[in-house]
Amino acid sequence: MSKQTKAKSKAGKARRVPASIVWFEIPADNVQRAKTFYSKLFGWKIKQFPGTMKMPYWHIDTGGHDATPDGGMMERQSPQQPITNYINVASVDQAATKVQKLGGKIIMPKTAVPQMGFFVICQDTENNMFALWERS
Repeated sequence: MSKQTKAKSKAGKARRVPASIVWFEIPADNVQRAKTFYSKLFGWKIKQFPGTMKMPYWHIDTGGHDATPDGGMMERQSPQQPITNYINVASVDQAATKVQKLGGKIIMPKTAVPQMGFFVICQDTENNMFALWERS
């Protein structure tokens, strides 16, 4: 295991960053309709993020404990835009390189989310979209 796929624990020992789903995004043709659907189906709390963003974005509070991923909702950007799962990695740069070596594609290069981390949108060998996420 390389140094980049390890992180230091409190005891000073290296630990592996788990590659688990930490966030999801749901694109919607009609955000209000989608908010109503998911709120009534699962009891999720969906509220628009405050501030000035390039496009409106809503936070989905799934109501689970801290290890349960929350998500986001946004207006669909293209007719084929799917739900995207964000997978935690130690380094988006290294993971993106590995995606390409394994036959996948980078759809959107490394992008910063201020005070949170970085993401890269990828496509696997079966044309499924997913994102890599690195916490700041």
